[in-house]
Amino acid sequence: MAAVILVTGGAGFIGSHIVDALRADGRDVRVLDVRERGDDVRDLATVERYLDGVTAVCHQAAMVGLGVDMADITDFVAHNDLGTATLLKALAARRFRGGLVLASSMVVYGEGRYACAAHGELAAPPRVPGDLEAGRFDPRCPDCGGPLEPLAVSEDAPLRPASVYAATKVHQEHLCFAFARETGVPVTALRYHNVYGPRMPRDTPYAGVAAIFMSSLARGEPPRVFEDGHQRRDFVHVRDVARANVRALTGEPYDGALNVASGRPRTVHEMADALTDAFGRDAPRPVTTGQWRAGDVRHVFASSERAAAELGFRAEEPFTQGMGELVNER
Repeated sequence: MAAVILVTGGAGFIGSHIVDALRADGRDVRVLDVRERGDDVRDLATVERYLDGVTAVCHQAAMVGLGVDMADITDFVAHNDLGTATLLKALAARRFRGGLVLASSMVVYGEGRYACAAHGELAAPPRVPGDLEAGRFDPRCPDCGGPLEPLAVSEDAPLRPASVYAATKVHQEHLCFAFARETGVPVTALRYHNVYGPRMPRDTPYAGVAAIFMSSLARGEPPRVFEDGHQRRDFVHVRDVARANVRALTGEPYDGALNVASGRPRTVHEMADALTDAFGRDAPRPVTTGQWRAGDVRHVFASSERAAAELGFRAEEPFTQGMGELVNER
C-alpha cells in the first residue's frame, strides 16, 4: 500500500496550500475536512476510517481567531481540544508510528519578549485597560517603569496565552507532546505567525487583520488600524507556511515546537499601508483609531533560526509582492 499523508482541515486556508504543496512534491494526500464531505475530526469513527494506510498526519483542523466574546469558549474547546484528543485517541488505538505535525500558533506566547536597559530581559506585565484607554500601549518595566525593547521570541519562551483561542492552542500542544511521550511518535508543533495569502477567509469575526483590512478597502473604506499602529508582528505568506509543513512531514522528524515566520517584523500600520498601496492611489489611506481589544498583545515576532537549523526552512515570499497578490485575488 502506498504511503499516505492525512491532512485534517485540508480544505481550509492554510490546509489547502499544504495539500497543494504535498501533491506538487509527489505525495499521496488524503483530506479530512468538515467542509468537503461533512466529516468531522471530532468523530472517532470518521477519524479511524481516514487513517487506513496513513504514514504521517498533518493536523490543521481548528477554529481560529480571538473570538467575539466568552460565548465562543465551548466552540473553541470543542473544535480544537476535543478534535485533537479524538485524533490522538484514534492514532494510539492504531499504534500509529508515523510522524505528526500540529498547526500551532504564535498566540501561545502572549506578549512577546522584552528587555529593559536597566534590568535586562524580563516578562512584560499585563496591559491594563486604564493605560490602553489613555493611549499608553507599550508595556513598561515592572521594576523601574522605563521603556521596554521588544525582542524576537524563541521557542523556549514561556507560554502565556492571552485569549481562549490561545489557551486551546497551548492545550493542543500539550496533548500532542503527551502523546509523543507515551507512544514515541515524533510530534512537531509549527507555531505559525501572522499568515496571509490567497484563499484567506474574509468578513468573518475570526478573520486575521490583513483580511479585515482587505474587506474595508474592497468597500471603499479606509483600513482602521487599532492602537497607534506601531504594534509589531511577523507576517508570513501561506506558501511559506506550506513549505515548512512539507519539510516537517517528509524530512528527518523533529520533536518539539518551531516558529514558522518570515524573520522580519513589521508594524500593523506598515501592513495596512502595503495593502492600500497595492489597491492604487485612489484607495483611502489607513486611519489610526486608538481602539484596542482585550486579548490583543502589543509586540510578538519570532526568531526563525531553529526552523532554519532543524528543517532547513527559510521564508521566501516577498512581502510587497504578497500583499499585491492579495489585492489581485479580490
